[in-house]
Amino acid sequence: MKKLSRRSFLKAMTYGGVSIGLGSGLFRVLSKRDTSGISGKIVGANWKTGHLLRRNIQVKPNRLEKISTVIIGGGVSGLSAAWWLKRNNYDDFVLLEMEESVGGNAISGSNQVSAYPWGAHYVPLAGPEADYLKLFFEEVGVIKGYANGLPIYDEFALCSEPAERLFFQGQWRDGLLPQYGVRDEDKRQYGEFFSYVQDMKNAQGSDGRPAFTIPLERSSRDPKFRELDRISMAEFMRSKGWHSQYLNWYVNYCCRDDYGVGLERVSAWAGIHYFASRSAVAVNAEASTVLTWPEGNGYLVNRLKNLTIEQIRSNTLAYSVETSSSGCVVDCLDTAKELFSRIEARNVIYAAPRFTANRVIKGYYSPVLPEYSPWMVANITVSEIPDGVGAALAWDNVNYYSRSLGYIVANHQDLTINRKEKVLTYYLPLDELTPEASRVVAYQKSYEDWLNIIVPDLERFHRGIKNFIQHVDVWIWGHGMVSPGIGYLWGGARDERLKPFGNVFFANSDMSGLSIFEEAQYRGVEAAKSVLTRGQS
Repeated sequence: MKKLSRRSFLKAMTYGGVSIGLGSGLFRVLSKRDTSGISGKIVGANWKTGHLLRRNIQVKPNRLEKISTVIIGGGVSGLSAAWWLKRNNYDDFVLLEMEESVGGNAISGSNQVSAYPWGAHYVPLAGPEADYLKLFFEEVGVIKGYANGLPIYDEFALCSEPAERLFFQGQWRDGLLPQYGVRDEDKRQYGEFFSYVQDMKNAQGSDGRPAFTIPLERSSRDPKFRELDRISMAEFMRSKGWHSQYLNWYVNYCCRDDYGVGLERVSAWAGIHYFASRSAVAVNAEASTVLTWPEGNGYLVNRLKNLTIEQIRSNTLAYSVETSSSGCVVDCLDTAKELFSRIEARNVIYAAPRFTANRVIKGYYSPVLPEYSPWMVANITVSEIPDGVGAALAWDNVNYYSRSLGYIVANHQDLTINRKEKVLTYYLPLDELTPEASRVVAYQKSYEDWLNIIVPDLERFHRGIKNFIQHVDVWIWGHGMVSPGIGYLWGGARDERLKPFGNVFFANSDMSGLSIFEEAQYRGVEAAKSVLTRGQS
């Protein structure tokens, strides 16, 4: 590996990777549009700083301090670890975040119209096993109280109706499962599928645990359920005789929505978990209701941040961690001040994605790593949305005929009556090529290239919308979320990644294989508990 000195640091910041000549499928420009009246730019994560980890930085830090615990990574896992330490009166820690803002893929933004998400935009109701989530919800007022043992949620957090609609056969339809004009055979398969899902919601293994729950680690170990991880969701659907193109489209959409890849690449266990793990009940909401805010999960991130603000150091890249019997040495770089420093710590909570650990933690190597799905997310400010035929504008709006996942209306929860201005958060998983190839292609595209993908796609079901678009910002997530591929969850290799490495405790949703708020929080809290336990031993 090439050494990176202090002198060559700034030069390395411009490192841009190799060139790949790919441009088919979802990367293809659909059609050229006159986009001269649309302002905006490509924003997003500082991948160039992240790519410094590919080099062996050899700099003697000129500043030394001693801190009991260092948290590396300010996504939901790292913030949750910090939250748990603070609520247990443990203050001798810092959280190092490479980016200017904490939050990971739950980060958010805002403009004069609305706040909006840049990634994760909802959380299901807290299920019976999600103890940490319920505790946090109580603390920040998302859960207002209880009646007969059931939570009462903040009404402003419950997604208001209409929640979702689908553009199908020429007009908008309520819900996301195609219903209009489908055959009786399709409807029969719908019935069988959802009957099976209900059975799995109620199923328990021989160990007495629920078959599928959140957090994943509290699900049953029964082999009859775990063996579903050995096949794809597509293979499972075929084995059941569920060949309806509409049912398979819906399941594929759900897999791409939560995992970034379709049912051919997602394990059957993960595919079923998406449906069967959502079994929460509440006083004032049905089990299918989701919690959302204009800024999406950024609302929760901001509350976590405010609880631990004094310990957060942004623009700080931890590039080296060395362990010993007495603790850890963490070398880091303040990219804003170009200041190299060293922290001597007793513990490290490594909450960054695990694929970076092989480059950062000396002597550590994980041979089998999951895939991380790349995404493109755009926030589109419009003066209004052209009228369409059929169901009214909803929070989640999906086109059956598009490779994108459609868009959510960020200000759907806005109480301003009849406000025509909207911010549409548009999601496109980049899953037609391999993740590595998709990342390279995505980073090479210009802002105009992305506009000529986004605008024509929206025009398919909102004719004339280009005339109402005022501003578009684009965010590229090179490693947007972990994907639970075949054999990843229960194949055995993941168990090794749950173990600490000396005084380094790991915390990231990729340890679960499911990139959702609850799993990230669970991993962060579990790592913090390990630190607290070690401190008492």
